[in-house]
Amino acid sequence: MKTKIYNLIILDESGSMSSIKQETINGFNETIQTIKSAQIKHQNQEHFVSLITFNGDEIKTIYDKCKSDTCNELTDKLYQPNCSTPLYDAIGMSVSSLKSFLSDQSNYTVLVTIITDGEENNSKEFKGEMIRDMIDELKQAGWIFTYIGANHDVEKFAMSISIESFMEFTSNAEGTSTMNEKNCQTRSRAYSRLSHGLGSESLNIGFFSEEE
Repeated sequence: MKTKIYNLIILDESGSMSSIKQETINGFNETIQTIKSAQIKHQNQEHFVSLITFNGDEIKTIYDKCKSDTCNELTDKLYQPNCSTPLYDAIGMSVSSLKSFLSDQSNYTVLVTIITDGEENNSKEFKGEMIRDMIDELKQAGWIFTYIGANHDVEKFAMSISIESFMEFTSNAEGTSTMNEKNCQTRSRAYSRLSHGLGSESLNIGFFSEEE
């Protein structure tokens, strides 16, 4: 029986992302290709992709549990950076929605990837403590969380919401491209580890480790 892997990507679409807009679009599309490759390589896995983008205007669902082999590339028409950074609301709403969907299912793994070039500054519904408690609960249920950030204390913020696997990047074209490459490489390794039975606890701690 195949293990379903739900790849939930929560992507900052605030105004400050404008300077790295094309690199961000390229990075998501490279991630899609990595997921499609994993689907082919690991016959015991079935991959789905959800993409949530967020800014002060709107928290948008671009892809909702899309089967990896039918998931289209992100375009500049779909990704239009603007306004502020309601990061807690984006995490809380998207994670809660997927949790509800999976409430009566089994034999699945969830990989949540959060990418932002700045800290929370505009959430209305969720606070940091609520997000931390939610992530703690879901890690116990086998969910995997990673945090990728720039222009703030990435380690401090990630740890404040109970995410132990984090990566910092420089928010320019070169830095974003380097981050995208490393993210795809480590994601590919993670799928291999999951395919061979490695538990989510190890990945929650060492997702970005270069060890096989």
